[in-house]
Amino acid sequence: MANTPFVDGKKLNITDTILRDAHQSQAATRMRTEDMLPACETLDKIGFWSLECWGGATFDTCMRFLDEDPWERLRTLRKALPNTRLQMLLRGQNILGYRNYSDDVVDRFCKKSIENGIDVVRIFDALNDTRNLMQAMKCVKEYGGVCEPAMSYTISPVHDEQYFIDLAMKLEDMGADVICIKDMANLLLPMAAHSLVSKLKERVKTPIHLHTHNTTGTGDMVYLMATLAGVDIVDCALSPLGNGTAQPATESLVATLSGHERDTGLDLEILSEAAKHFRVVADRLSEEGFRDPKVLQVDTNTLIYQVPGGMLSNLISQLKDAKAEDRYYDVMAEIPKVRKEFGYPPLVTPTSQIVGTQAVMNILGGERYKMVTKESKGLMRGEYGQLPGPVDAAVQKLCIGDDEVIECRPADLLQPEIDRLTEEIGELARCEEDVLSYALFPQVAETFFTNRQRKDANPAGDELIAVITAALRAYSGVAASPLVRSMGDVPSAVSASPGSNPMVRNS
Repeated sequence: MANTPFVDGKKLNITDTILRDAHQSQAATRMRTEDMLPACETLDKIGFWSLECWGGATFDTCMRFLDEDPWERLRTLRKALPNTRLQMLLRGQNILGYRNYSDDVVDRFCKKSIENGIDVVRIFDALNDTRNLMQAMKCVKEYGGVCEPAMSYTISPVHDEQYFIDLAMKLEDMGADVICIKDMANLLLPMAAHSLVSKLKERVKTPIHLHTHNTTGTGDMVYLMATLAGVDIVDCALSPLGNGTAQPATESLVATLSGHERDTGLDLEILSEAAKHFRVVADRLSEEGFRDPKVLQVDTNTLIYQVPGGMLSNLISQLKDAKAEDRYYDVMAEIPKVRKEFGYPPLVTPTSQIVGTQAVMNILGGERYKMVTKESKGLMRGEYGQLPGPVDAAVQKLCIGDDEVIECRPADLLQPEIDRLTEEIGELARCEEDVLSYALFPQVAETFFTNRQRKDANPAGDELIAVITAALRAYSGVAASPLVRSMGDVPSAVSASPGSNPMVRNS
């Protein structure tokens, strides 16, 4: 598949997220590779600009919950989709984890991702600190991928329209092939989208790719106004997993633009054929408890509190555990205060969790910043990068005491890690890709590799378990976890409740 980005001067190009963000947003990333493959021949005929299928939470979930090798999923999809660009989401210097990794790990991960089948790499940083994008951008371009840095969209006194115009111009200067507006909380409203896209098209030559969700019910209108303003590519999701907390439905936008000068050129009949398969998958995810009806409801609280839907559910869970549900609105009022004191970070993984948890602690602790999380200290110390706005000096003192604030690029303080990680995991790793899996999720990967080794030693037993599990799933429509566990198959997936990973729905 050619990697050169293309845009038609007239038609709107579409990236479909059915294989990644759609089920991450609606179903805790629980779609299996076996759910994807039957539709691949149809998906490959549609003519999407790209299919997002990897990165985000998929990597962790594959090993932790689905007992799948994420690298094998990528290779399998590459083979099944020979005519379509494959796209992934990368958290800059965090890669797919929740800390900064050394440059040699970032380099190796980008190289192996592209070698195994990725064409387009969308790279974002929670703070929009371009220093945290530099290494990944350089490596993606070096190894022949399409480099798509993203601007994490938010609203604050710091984040006005000019902020994002200036950021886009900087990303273009850094070598972006495509620039993404990443509206993870569905805060970008239709008129603002038209204005921002219009001005970006005047100021940068790089194609503009818009990503939003439909949490607040405005996503379709955002895309229509952005399309009229000249946006080049938008993210949609096939209707079985579209709308709600996922992206606006693909078929609806295609139909809306039919006959217009920005007609996508996509065939609704072929889209309907692909959607037919995923309706069955979506029904099964609902039956298994991974897809709550709430993910399809319009929730305008996001516009009021600027809190992503996944972050809201985490906060409610924390308050329930503390038997303090009655403090919900106190916490909602505290979040913007903490965010301001922390320098207005965009609320996306991991900053959404850091700000939200600190707000809960401030309310339940009886005294603001009486208790401070390790992550809050790290954010205020500069371990995650440069905060967008000025921080409250008194709050910073409460968080980090006399610790020195990091002024340099955080990754500059890290030593190379690949050799140490390779030695640590030892013979459990069969290839470089395994070492990278271990680098990102050490405990999860080690468990996965150990289980893999056991299965290889006893293939007949595990094959029987797989057959029985599949039969029970087909019969009952629910996961057969008690039987599977009793027979010795112990992927952590089966024992975990839907949504048990607090990071799952926020990026």
